[in-house]
Amino acid sequence: MPERVSTSRVNSIDIIRGAIMIVMALDHVREYFYITALSADPTDPATTTPILFFTRWITHYCAPSFLLLSGISAYLSGRKKTLSESSSFLAKRGLWLIFVELVIITFALTFDITYKFFILQVIWAVGMSMLVLSVLIRIVPTRVILYIGLILIFGHNLLGLVKLPENSVPDIVLNVFFTAAGKFYPIYANHGVLVLYVILPWTGLMLVGYGLGSLYDKEADPAQRKRMLLILGSVATALFVILRLINGYGDQAPWSSQSASWRTFLSFLNVSKYPPSLMYCLMTQGPVLLLLAVTEQVDNRISRFLSVYGKVPFFYYIIHFYLIHGLCALAVLASGYTWRQATNPEMFFQFRPDNFGFSLEYVYLIWIGIIILLYMPCRWFGKYKTKRKKKWWLSYL
Repeated sequence: MPERVSTSRVNSIDIIRGAIMIVMALDHVREYFYITALSADPTDPATTTPILFFTRWITHYCAPSFLLLSGISAYLSGRKKTLSESSSFLAKRGLWLIFVELVIITFALTFDITYKFFILQVIWAVGMSMLVLSVLIRIVPTRVILYIGLILIFGHNLLGLVKLPENSVPDIVLNVFFTAAGKFYPIYANHGVLVLYVILPWTGLMLVGYGLGSLYDKEADPAQRKRMLLILGSVATALFVILRLINGYGDQAPWSSQSASWRTFLSFLNVSKYPPSLMYCLMTQGPVLLLLAVTEQVDNRISRFLSVYGKVPFFYYIIHFYLIHGLCALAVLASGYTWRQATNPEMFFQFRPDNFGFSLEYVYLIWIGIIILLYMPCRWFGKYKTKRKKKWWLSYL
């Protein structure tokens, strides 16, 4: 096995991950504070506006990039571990992330102490993907893991053609692992699980990221790495454009002509995230690979600002939900809703009435405020992690 890079962090990963975390917060602020967030689809080309569409669309880059970069990080984190240690760590961290999704993140989203709903989103997908990766690294080489990831990304849309008896065991397995798009499964009276992120299509992104981690081996030539990332990013982006123009395989929502040319363009860009289609993966990860290539040697105020968030993504992810939902609760109560109205058990999200919200310009102002408020906590925690690297529990945050 080739010797790997030193323990120093890869700047480009921190920069891009920081940008992802900042952009991600915009969508979550929109969901809690925009007036029609719970009643209208912001990416419907027939009804949306350009600024609303791109407010949602730009955040499509967040989740898949997080999976891809997590795969690269998983490869790099194993450089001073044995194969057994690396596999064990991935398995334990995967289980921990699933617990966090079910308990800590679900509560942050709903503020419902009765847990009527468990919501399976990106942290669940990362956790399950780590469990899969923990097994694969024991039995197949890195290159095969890369190929498996590509097969999952390029091939999983075929399973959308499979029709099984609804809610049968095979149908549930197919949905949870491959095809679900916001599928709700009841557990018992008034309680259930909402599966927003299926497992294996997202796992494919992590496996590809793990395979690309070998580009960062110590013996790898930085110029060659940059060239390879530029080629891969360009090919993925070009392939997206070509396949999307053909409008055949690769997305469960083909684009169509609209009432105006700009709406048709929005339809072209409106690819499917749930589950993540081939078009979605190519559209988002092509540019990310290009950014990985061009940001590796960047060191300026902007890159250092982004890295503050990128070095502590899990910490940021948890507290940003509590901050956003907490501020939303205060705004709801301040706007005249009573406590009983704000905590109506019929509401999916407590302190988020359907008819509450503001215009988009206020959403952007709140988003900027959230990012500013999170800067110092993220900076502090990043320094804390750096100074106390030997504390085992920090590797799970």
